[in-house]
Amino acid sequence: MHQARFYHSASLLTNRKVLITGGALNSVGLNNSELYDPSTGNWTTVNKMNYAGFAHTASVLLNGKVLISGGIMDGFLGVHRAELYDPLTEDWIETASMSHKRVIHTAAVLPNGKVLVTGGLDHDRIILKSAELYDPSTENWTITSDMHTTRSQHTATVLSNGKVLVTGGMDTDDIVLRDAEIYDSSIEMWTNIASMHDNRTMHTATVLPNGKVRVTGGISNGSIILKSAELYDPSTRTWTVTGNMNYERYGHTASLLTNGKVLIAGGINHNFRGINNVELYDPSTGDWITTATMYGERGFHTASMLLNGKVLVAGGIDHHGITTKTAELYHPTTDTFISLDNIKVFGTNKKNGMSLNNSKLD
Repeated sequence: MHQARFYHSASLLTNRKVLITGGALNSVGLNNSELYDPSTGNWTTVNKMNYAGFAHTASVLLNGKVLISGGIMDGFLGVHRAELYDPLTEDWIETASMSHKRVIHTAAVLPNGKVLVTGGLDHDRIILKSAELYDPSTENWTITSDMHTTRSQHTATVLSNGKVLVTGGMDTDDIVLRDAEIYDSSIEMWTNIASMHDNRTMHTATVLPNGKVRVTGGISNGSIILKSAELYDPSTRTWTVTGNMNYERYGHTASLLTNGKVLIAGGINHNFRGINNVELYDPSTGDWITTATMYGERGFHTASMLLNGKVLVAGGIDHHGITTKTAELYHPTTDTFISLDNIKVFGTNKKNGMSLNNSKLD
């Protein structure tokens, strides 16, 4: 990338490009943005956002625009500002502000096109249980019913039935949670469901092809880094403990590949350093398989599933705590990573790296 960054956002646009926005460098918020074009392998800078920020959310709307909400902007913790990116003009436009200031919250695009924003931390460091809806047709926010539990750094996952599963996070007493709840947009109500087996925050939640949700890793009470994983079944509203990952991690990414497997990449380990370990979850067997190692260690990065089936991994914090601007591509068919910086291929054994000069990267 042109800019080193972590706690940024990455959005796959309808034109197949990936929009990288904001983030932090040395804990200072950024307002620059850039685009990755898989057809050329090139990065280009685009117009800057109206506000510098990180730990925000980015949602691709049904009209193709990208909604940025909340975050830490211009040094203020938890803001209610929001803006839209238009891929057609590559311009940023301010839109209505949220009702509540929030950071490390979640945003989920509902089947009806509205965006559900939940929880987070406000400017007074108070953890929220409030939720609100953004309507792209009116560009306005409306309050919806509160969650049952205050939470930040949680997950919000749209299920195959259109409902939203919210899991874990941290509450007002800095206690890591294991409880979960479901939002039904048809009645705008929340329902408590069975709790997860492990308390976790900064974890991932991925909807599998069979409709179940795979939750992985995170950090628990006592700063315990997890390698545990569990499955949520929407048909029974129950959790099942499954085999552990090979590595403990939080601040990692989880990407559903076109072959149905889940790619878990990077994260922060028990030494609180970025790692380059990668593994695959196979839903057909329930097994975790150690796979190709990333070229660079990274946590609090982004991973974007491209339409060609490859995964773009970008930015983050490395093993030395340094913010990186490196990026790489994972190729599922060859089980290799390509560094987009020094043009080398790395597989499970890095000694097998080979030059790709004059080769296409997508």
